[in-house]
Amino acid sequence: MIAVAIAFAAALAGTACKIISPVRTVDIHVPSRDADADTVDGSVVPPDSSMPSGPLGAALRRGRALLEHTPESLPRYVGSNLRCESCHLDGGRRPDVLPLLGAFARYPRFAERTGAVVTIEDRVNYCLTRSLTGRRLPPSSREMEDIVSYLAYLSTGVPAGAHVRGEGIPRLPRLTGDPDRGSPLFVANCARCHGAAGQGAQVPRTGSATPPRLAPALWGARSFSIGAGLARIERLAAFIRLAMPYDRPGTLSDQDAFDLAAYILAHPRPDLPGKSRDWPGGNAPADVPYATRGHAGLSPPPLIRRAGDTAAMMVPAPEPAERAVPRTPPYGSRGRTSGSVHVRRAAGDMRRSRV
Repeated sequence: MIAVAIAFAAALAGTACKIISPVRTVDIHVPSRDADADTVDGSVVPPDSSMPSGPLGAALRRGRALLEHTPESLPRYVGSNLRCESCHLDGGRRPDVLPLLGAFARYPRFAERTGAVVTIEDRVNYCLTRSLTGRRLPPSSREMEDIVSYLAYLSTGVPAGAHVRGEGIPRLPRLTGDPDRGSPLFVANCARCHGAAGQGAQVPRTGSATPPRLAPALWGARSFSIGAGLARIERLAAFIRLAMPYDRPGTLSDQDAFDLAAYILAHPRPDLPGKSRDWPGGNAPADVPYATRGHAGLSPPPLIRRAGDTAAMMVPAPEPAERAVPRTPPYGSRGRTSGSVHVRRAAGDMRRSRV
């Protein structure tokens, strides 16, 4: 059935796929985060047009560019053709679709997957090694500092440890996805942008003189690894339901989203070295597709071995919380961005944030 779908999609390759301003058509019955006492509205974060001038503004703009052009800017550290914005849409500002607003203010935090307290730099490297199938970026590098500076900007006005309305992604009802049902759905809704073989494709932008964007690979050697969050069927189904198709988000049903996710995740994807050490407490979510402590792995896909230094493809596990030693904050008198009011404030928030 999968082979038939790919052949049919190839026949439709001439069908144009153009990136246009998406229509907000989502009518999902699972609400985003409730307005708890510690929840703030994302509107408190200033737009990118309000970034300051001078060295700080240059660092923030470099960080923003790294999120938008990650493979081109960091070819040594990115193995897929995804970019940060492939998952964090609209520059990380779209609510309910993994937004980055307020993320900086919530780190350091305890991560169950790691079993330890992780920093914002660790979290960036998890994205690079898992979702972008790449390698660790040195925490002290200028590129990491620029990315973290921009993440700090996206937390302007967000108190330490606070949540932002629309953060994360809503949880769908648990359904069973069927790859055979997902196959024709892929042909009808996804192949025109992502390619008949899920390899990704250049997508022109309507009414724009800017270069086309690449709809990322959904499987294969240039896609996200088995250790990525979207390699879990519940996460991918929710992302599809909320954000896809790009020009018609919300037009698919919950069941459609699960069927598409099952079809996509049945294909080969890159392995992640050291993945069996995830969730050391033995509390892995049910849809994690690989074996961890006390968990067999749900419908594991065929894996593609990654070449190179496997140690660089893993983020070293931090010290367990009870043995952790406070570290020097990433911003201070030595940092290029130490003159920033909001970076200094955010760095202070980071030190005080709850886990």
